[in-house]
Order: sequence, then structure tokens, then C-alpha cells
Amino acid sequence: MRRRITFVQRPEAPFSLDQAVLTPDALSIHELDGAREERATFSLDELPSELVRVLEECHQLHVRWASERRYDTFAPFSSRISPGLHVFFTPVYSSHNEDKLDSLCTLLKVFDDGLKCTNPEESFITPPVLSTRFASTAAFQYYNSLPSLDNLVTYIENKICSSTDEQCLRHAASIRSVDSVDINYDSISHSLTVLGYWSQSPTNGWTDKIRKHAAGTDQVEVGLLGAEKATEPEEIKMGGLLGVVGKDDTLSMFNNWFTGTFALQPALFSFPSRHHHLPDDATYSISFASLTGLHPTMTISLPPSSLNPPPAPPDATCALHTYLTLPSSIFGDKYQLSTTDPLFLDSHNLVALRAVAGETDLEAPDWFVSHWGSNWLLELATPAESEKSPEDWNVTIPLHLRYLRPSESGYRSASVPWPVVFWACTAEDGTKMGVNPFDRVNLGWEGLFGTRTMFYQLHPSSDRLVEEVEVPVLRLDGEGFFQSKIIELGTVIVIGLGSLWVLWKLGLVARSFGTRSQKSNREGKAE
Repeated sequence: MRRRITFVQRPEAPFSLDQAVLTPDALSIHELDGAREERATFSLDELPSELVRVLEECHQLHVRWASERRYDTFAPFSSRISPGLHVFFTPVYSSHNEDKLDSLCTLLKVFDDGLKCTNPEESFITPPVLSTRFASTAAFQYYNSLPSLDNLVTYIENKICSSTDEQCLRHAASIRSVDSVDINYDSISHSLTVLGYWSQSPTNGWTDKIRKHAAGTDQVEVGLLGAEKATEPEEIKMGGLLGVVGKDDTLSMFNNWFTGTFALQPALFSFPSRHHHLPDDATYSISFASLTGLHPTMTISLPPSSLNPPPAPPDATCALHTYLTLPSSIFGDKYQLSTTDPLFLDSHNLVALRAVAGETDLEAPDWFVSHWGSNWLLELATPAESEKSPEDWNVTIPLHLRYLRPSESGYRSASVPWPVVFWACTAEDGTKMGVNPFDRVNLGWEGLFGTRTMFYQLHPSSDRLVEEVEVPVLRLDGEGFFQSKIIELGTVIVIGLGSLWVLWKLGLVARSFGTRSQKSNREGKAE
């Protein structure tokens, strides 16, 4: 296993050299204030056999999870996804792996036993890609609203860590406080990479003793960095200290941190990046009207500071977008949202529906929908300079709720994760957006743009990034005329009366036909 631990301090956070003390076998961190990203890379022979069997049938597998709690992002950790569990999957296409693909859903239940997942063909959706053979975007996509990673922590403690490995158990327990988790596997590298991101340090800062591995063969890379002002708008510039715990300190720090570092030494480097940070006042909020019925409208409110153009290159073209991740209980009308009617679009401050994938059946009740839901990419309108005001700019998106199963109260709650809202800007011709040490791909929405597109994400303003929408359903018990038993009995009566009416009409038609036939026969004999 290889580990890479990166601490990124905010510009205003103090730092002194005695907060990071390097010894021959460990690096001691004391009261360090900043974000933390921890990355662990495993070879297949270090993983449980049931996990390896599933991975061997995957061309690529990417799992993303984000907390429902609001958390901070800043360079170079600027990208966001909607809260919950996202899975992006491309199988190794062959004739013998159909049964094994079903085991992917079984494996995903380490996150939650109650996941609505049968197999990729039935439960996953297909993103809008031009070619499943050559596209970098995964062939299948899945989502589930997952509030916590407690089940995953239990799985790691029981299946991966031994009962005597205190360090492993401590790392597993730390996942409970993580803000986001990324898990990546591809058939080329044959390795599984797990990344965790903590946007906030503990109350007294990060205090930890990062030891080298006992075997002395696996690397533990450490970086203590801070963002610097970049020379070019498409670049991110980082400076600080980099090193590898337990290695000789005579080699150059910067050159070896990307390939395996050997010391804690100062470094300053920059790289082009697709994801960039916006000022803290570039926020947005999500709301639904209190009385929604079965046709709720999502409102995205943007303060004037969020409508300022991002700091992109001067010749870049930028547009504001939102990417919705909607569970099966709520959906949009693709025929309505894809309209080019300027009256409709202007009334909602929309420009166009750019992409849609997933379940969009307008009539099916929720219990008939096998797929998890749908994704929607919408371009949002922004006010002209003459229209700008100190008031919030509101974008409204009309949505629809499916019929849910009856309940005793007559209502059920549908959890709707906040969408991500971002500026997408074209980069200058010739800009090389190569993979950098902090690049984050396979987020679902970034694959719908060109490879040189730069993204500037707005910050959600609420402490909880999930909206609960009350859905009226059939009431099982209680007083009132519209009770399930009365409606059921009334339905049977209406169907029965309707059937009798149809039979009566058919009988009249048959009787009339028989009378005319007899009359024709008598007239024929008379002639």
C-alpha cells in the first residue's frame, strides 16, 4: 500500500516549522490548521477476494460519496458533487461475465444494505456518451442518497483490518468524519485508489504522528502546502513542504514528489487545472415552495456576487450551469425543459436543457421504476448588466413527483439532493489540461464538456444539502372519505358496473344484428 497525505492550509492560517518535525521513521504534525486529503493505493493482492472478483470484471469503476453537511472547498480541492453515493462503471465486455456483474450491486451494499440495486442493466442508467468503446465517461451510472458511511467503516474494520492493527482501525474510524470519498479502479493499473477529504481540521488542529510502514517497502508521501497566486488564470500554484517518511533526504524534493519523494523540503510548482476556486461570497441556495403537491418547483437563488464572471482567461466564453441528480421519486419533463419557447425559458431564467439521462417516464409510479433516477444538465440565464440589482437572481426548474406507496399519514417524504452550480469556461487553444496531482475526474457532469473546459463552482449556503419534499399519497387509515378501503371498494364497484354496461351494449348489438338477419331471411323467402 502506498499513502499520500496532503495538508493544505488557508492563506490566513499561521504556520511555523516546529509544527512539522521529520525524524528517520516518522513525521510529527502539531496543531496544523487546514484541509486534509489522504490517498491510499492498494494492489489487488492486498484486497479481499470478494472485492477482487468484482474488480476483475470492471474496465473502470469510480465511486464518489459526498456528505450532506456543507463543507468548504478551496484550491486545489475545488470540485463538488451532489451529496450521496455516486457510482460510475464500465464492465469488461465478454460473454462469461453477466452473472458476475450482478455481484457489483451485492458489493455496493457494503455502503448500505437497503440500496435499490439489482444489477447494472436494471438499476443503473446510461449517461449520454457517443461511444461506449472510446469514451472516457463510464458506461453506467448509479446514485443513492446515502447520509453516512457507517456501514463501510464496519466492513473495513471486519474484512480488511485485523483486530490487532490499531492503526488500520483508527484510519477506518476517521472515515466517519470525512467530507468526501473517492474510490477508483481501472483495468490498466490493476490497483485500487481510495481518497478521503476533510475540509476542516479538528478543534485544536491536526496532531498526528505519520509513521513509515513496518516493512519499509511501501511509501508514505506527505505534503504541507498552501495556494499561491498563479501567473496564468488557468493554472493553480502551490508552495510548501513535501517529503516521504523514512527515506533519505539528499534528493530533490519537487522532482520526486510526483514519482516518489525522499525528503521534507521546500517546493513551489504550478499546473493547469480544470477546477478552480471562487470567492467565498459566490454562493447559491435551493428551496421548494411549502405547498408543492405533485408538481414542485425548485428555486435556485443566486446573490449578485455569484453572478460576477469568473476569473477565466480574457478570451474565454463562460456560461452558468446546474447539474441535477434526481432520485426516482422526482423527475423533470424532458419535453417541457427542452423547449425553445423563449416565453417559457425567460419566465424561469433558463437558457436550455443541455443533457438528460435516466428515468424520464411521465406516467410510471415509483414502485414500477427500476432505475435509480435521472441526471439533468441545464444552462442558466444570467441578467444583463442593465438588469442587475441587489436582489437575488432566482432560477426556477419545474419538476414532477411520482406516485409513491400509501402511508398512514397520507404523506411521504422525498429527499432531493442539492444540485451543483458552476461556471463552465472554454480554455485557450493549446492549453494542456494534463492530469495533475489533485485532478478529479468522473464526477458525472464534467464529462459532458470538452477536455479543455475550466470549471468554477459556486458554494452552497445551507448547513444541510438535502431538501425534504412532502409528497401526498393515498392514506391507509383514518377518517375521511378518501380512505384506501373505500377507494378500493369504489374502484371494484365502478369496474364491475362498467363491465356490465359493456356487456349490456354488446348484447343489444348482438340482438339487433340477429333481428336484422331474421328479417332479411324472411324477405328473401317471400321473393
